[in-house]
Amino acid sequence: MPSPDAQRLAHVRLARSQGIGPVTFLKLLELHGDAANALDALLGGTHAKKVGSIDDAVSELAAASKLGATTVYLGDPAYPSRLAAIPDAPPILHCLGDISLLEGPTLAVVGARNASGAGLKLTRTIATALGEAGIWIASGLARGIDAAAHSAAIETGTIACLAGGLDIVYPRENQQLYENIRSKGLLVSEMPPGTKPQARHFPRRNRIISGLSDGTLVIEAAARSGSLITARLAGEHGREIFAVPGSPLDPRSAGGNRLIKDGAILVRNADDIINELSTSTASRPQVKFSDTKSKKKPANLSAPAQSPNPANLITILSPSPIHIDEIVLLCDGAADSILAELQLLELDGKVARHSGGRFSKIM
Repeated sequence: MPSPDAQRLAHVRLARSQGIGPVTFLKLLELHGDAANALDALLGGTHAKKVGSIDDAVSELAAASKLGATTVYLGDPAYPSRLAAIPDAPPILHCLGDISLLEGPTLAVVGARNASGAGLKLTRTIATALGEAGIWIASGLARGIDAAAHSAAIETGTIACLAGGLDIVYPRENQQLYENIRSKGLLVSEMPPGTKPQARHFPRRNRIISGLSDGTLVIEAAARSGSLITARLAGEHGREIFAVPGSPLDPRSAGGNRLIKDGAILVRNADDIINELSTSTASRPQVKFSDTKSKKKPANLSAPAQSPNPANLITILSPSPIHIDEIVLLCDGAADSILAELQLLELDGKVARHSGGRFSKIM
């Protein structure tokens, strides 16, 4: 395998530096012009020990290559344009399978792991019809709704976004589905190969599911569900939110019903989605990755920010909603890391998300 060039190594090293998440990574590129210059600035400062090592970067790229994966870098033409448009796009995306699936009409389908038989049947019906209409399916390879959506779209196009490394199948029961997607669809991960999925990785994975898609469909989701985070991220990304209604007596329908109440598009069948997407994607301008050589220079980005402490976040928050920008200033941390912690606190029922990027503490 040929050695990766210096710019690729710098890109990986910068992305893996302690305290640097996707938002800070992008700001460093804007400040310094490219990854190599940003890395030099960090190495010349007081935080050199926190910079990702050359050996680790070479090992990561070698491991991805050994799997047969293609690695795409934020800012390159091969990087998916929809994903590049979100504010915390992953700096690196390891891809295993049909990389052409990164561009094209795509719908995220998410929902309950303990889905009902009716929910699974509807998922397969909708995913099959969408595939026949030329719309690909993105999901998270979880059991339940995710697995049903992937299975129905194997022959027409499906993308599985993983919380761990490309070589880690989770849950293990989806091993055969993983293999089928690897041979006929596409597996993607921002994590280095060999990374085992942890709780904090799943909200980050969810933003990739949403970011790769024109819209997100929720089929059966509890009131506190990771699927709702994916749907809210879709709204923040300017993408469509769809939901299947269900019985108010079924806890698995609480999340979807609430989304519909809040303005999500009610879905009865695939036509409801196809008609809406054909209108929204035609009118939406194609957003490309911004020029990293921008003259805009954010302040205080020569060194990595510290990761937030969840206990400190709870202390900062109050029952009155506060904007994410103000939270970042009060925490003096990396915006993407703070947002990830807020999403975990939201799943735990300790934090509530409000419109306009605001958060409050649940008393």
